[in-house]
Amino acid sequence: MARTGRRPGNQDTREAILGAARTAFADRGYDRASIRAIATSAGVDPALVHHYFGTKEDLFLATVNAPIDPADVVPKILAGPRDELPERLVRTFLRVWDDPVTGPAAVALVRSGLQHDWSARMLREFLTSRIIRRVLAHAAVDSAEAPLRGSLLATQMVGLGIVRYVVKIEPLASADPDTVAALVAPNVRRYLLEPLPVPLPFGR
Repeated sequence: MARTGRRPGNQDTREAILGAARTAFADRGYDRASIRAIATSAGVDPALVHHYFGTKEDLFLATVNAPIDPADVVPKILAGPRDELPERLVRTFLRVWDDPVTGPAAVALVRSGLQHDWSARMLREFLTSRIIRRVLAHAAVDSAEAPLRGSLLATQMVGLGIVRYVVKIEPLASADPDTVAALVAPNVRRYLLEPLPVPLPFGR
């Protein structure tokens, strides 16, 4: 019979929940992973998961070591005219990565994703389910094109993060954020708002 309830020691309990959550989110993704299944795997009651981590999204962010909470950032990206969405997205991205606190955390997350398969799956889930999907919905992207447009958007944003902040290739690494935004936003606009130059079923 599976053991439930509080494990000895708060830190042990937290680590057991985090370990079970890492496995669940990596194997099943954010949408399909449930608090109840995570609690069962950790050997605790679901109420204890909520006690330590709050909502499922809070648990996911703790598991990923996310540099930001999308609930705080994404609404600011989406606020305003649809036509200005690409530039808002790029400028917000740059502010997060240039920040002395969230920037190093973002670099660490990407470095880990490049080195470990599990971390890569978690980074992919964080980007797609908590950020990109919301941006695509706000851009009113056709559902048939959403996966391709989302992956193209990811190449631009993750690529920018790697080149500017991880590998630090000049002159992009030290370029003024306004300059970077002016150069990158048109690509994001093409991926989000403009007709795709290739016919589906590419990417299906």
